[in-house]
Amino acid sequence: MSLDKNNFNYSKKAKLFHWFFVILFLYGVAKQVDNINQLEDIVFLRFEIFFALFFLIFLIIRFIYMKKTQKSSLPENTPLVQKNIAKIVHNGMYVLLAATALSGLLIGFLYSFNIKSGFAIETVVMMHEFVINLLYLFVLIHVLAATYHRLKKDGVWSSMVPFFKEK
Repeated sequence: MSLDKNNFNYSKKAKLFHWFFVILFLYGVAKQVDNINQLEDIVFLRFEIFFALFFLIFLIIRFIYMKKTQKSSLPENTPLVQKNIAKIVHNGMYVLLAATALSGLLIGFLYSFNIKSGFAIETVVMMHEFVINLLYLFVLIHVLAATYHRLKKDGVWSSMVPFFKEK
């Protein structure tokens, strides 16, 4: 399949949103809370809350922009099942990213009210960890799918990725 099967290229703003969000996500993973007791440091707790709010607001802005201005770069002849899986993974990542930030905010909220142990905090932490693990799976699927399209040379990779462009 050649690039002419896919004439869609994401806007510069869409690419900027995507890659800034990748950096923001990787930063969040790198600086993640290793131990909930770290939240006893009020400066750290406030930073975590600020970061989660910024992350969530940026995610919402990106979601609205992408839904209103961009369309899929999948070629028209892509099988329907593949299009549906792509939509599930793509939308699922938005939901899981939002759920990660929201559950993190809930942990911070409980912790700030001195709820540091017990059923409520343990349940929210467990949900937060589950959502993050599911998110990692969706991100892996997304990266593998992008790599598949790069190897297939159908234009999907080059529509968003600024390196290793398809010839």
